[in-house]
Amino acid sequence: MRIIRGKYGRRRFSVPTNITARPTTDFARENIFNVIENLTEIEGARCLDLFAGTGAVSFEFLSREAASVTAVEKSATQARFIEKVARELGEANLRLLRSDAMRFIKDATMPFDIVFADPPYDMEGFGDIPGAVLGSKLLKEGSLFIMEHSKAYDFSSLHHFYQHRSYGSVNFSIFIIETHEEQSSEI
Repeated sequence: MRIIRGKYGRRRFSVPTNITARPTTDFARENIFNVIENLTEIEGARCLDLFAGTGAVSFEFLSREAASVTAVEKSATQARFIEKVARELGEANLRLLRSDAMRFIKDATMPFDIVFADPPYDMEGFGDIPGAVLGSKLLKEGSLFIMEHSKAYDFSSLHHFYQHRSYGSVNFSIFIIETHEEQSSEI
């Protein structure tokens, strides 16, 4: 796993062979982070990484000076790897929750500035995840939500959909929660 840019840029970590996560490719991660940085400010943001896997997205946010990152990962193997990398980096702004991401979405009480979800593509109920996040308390006015998925899904009909990006076989649907001013200007 390689952190692409920021204060930890170019740092590499060997991912254990027993990790079952499908990490976002470096190419896709670099491109989607360029898009994110053009849409919102990462520095100082409160970020959420659902289905964190190896934590690559979490560490990319932290490397780019996010104020805090909450990483939700159910697998003990993946969670241990995330903890190990955080220790090696001396990173204190990561909050790792070893929990079910769907339960976290349902029970959420506090919003984030940026929410990133990268569930297993073969997960039962995969297609319901964007609607669950959009209907939760994870988002507020001005929040950005990015959902990674395969080309088999099209979330463009969902409320707050902004755009779709594709990098090789990796697809992202981007949602922006408009402010009241933005909503009023569209009328």
